[in-house]
Amino acid sequence: MIVTVTPNPVLDVTLTVPEIVIDEMARATDVREDWGGKGFNVSRALLALGGESVALGFVGGATGAKLTAGLRVLGIPTDFVAVAGETRTNIVISDGTHYVKVNQAGPTVGAGDLAALMDKVRQRAAPGDLWVLSGSLPPGVPASFYAGVIRELRAHSVWVLLDANGEALRLGCQAQPYLVKPNAIEAQELTGIAIHGTDDARRAAAAILDDGVTQVALSLGAAGLLLATRDSIVVATPPKVTARNVIGAGDALLAGVADALARGLPLAEQARWGVAVGTASAMREGVSVVTRAEVEAIYAKVKIIVWRD
Repeated sequence: MIVTVTPNPVLDVTLTVPEIVIDEMARATDVREDWGGKGFNVSRALLALGGESVALGFVGGATGAKLTAGLRVLGIPTDFVAVAGETRTNIVISDGTHYVKVNQAGPTVGAGDLAALMDKVRQRAAPGDLWVLSGSLPPGVPASFYAGVIRELRAHSVWVLLDANGEALRLGCQAQPYLVKPNAIEAQELTGIAIHGTDDARRAAAAILDDGVTQVALSLGAAGLLLATRDSIVVATPPKVTARNVIGAGDALLAGVADALARGLPLAEQARWGVAVGTASAMREGVSVVTRAEVEAIYAKVKIIVWRD
């Protein structure tokens, strides 16, 4: 079983315009809605790959109801905690080359809501399952939230994958999840190591592994992925493609790594499959949208370099 946890889900609205021009009105030529939030993006990509997951998180108001219904129509089971307030809506304006993204903070989550979600975590946790915890934290949720969930899940022998930033990432690493997936900026903030290339990324990954994390998936954007354990490092580089929407590509990458982990594939294949899924997502207009056929075509072109200690 794969479970995704999204504390701060969102309705992503993408407006396509002919050109982004500052201080001028633009008319949208297309409007697209995606049921989003980083964990939900992972669930959607997993579904496209033929995998299944259950989505947990907080939802509220009419937007939360719309998001819940949308996920169920897609075939993604949900187990949400209803909160007062309205699930946020994020706006993306894109002209195909550039984009502007505006994120709302999200509804305030109360102490009772947090306790209700932790109850669901305890009820669902089962040895050998894989959980993906990802995304920003809404108002009312402490930075220690992910660390607490990780400790609870580790007590049930669950494999935990964490994609967070800032203090939530730092505290989460101390709770020793199986895998963390920072991007270069997040890794630099966490370790203090400026990342300008693969050698810097290797040093940053090693510093994160010292916290007790088993694997580090350091996303390098268009340069691919560095996937590291204490014994091996893999760098997976995608082919050159035309990116149409990079939003959600990192979530798709994490979905690919999670899918490969769940299938018991070795480190190099986890990296290669993850990069293929993330690249396929970047080539699409939607958020974290892929097809398995597209992923397989890119997978054959991903270059792999392996270092072993």
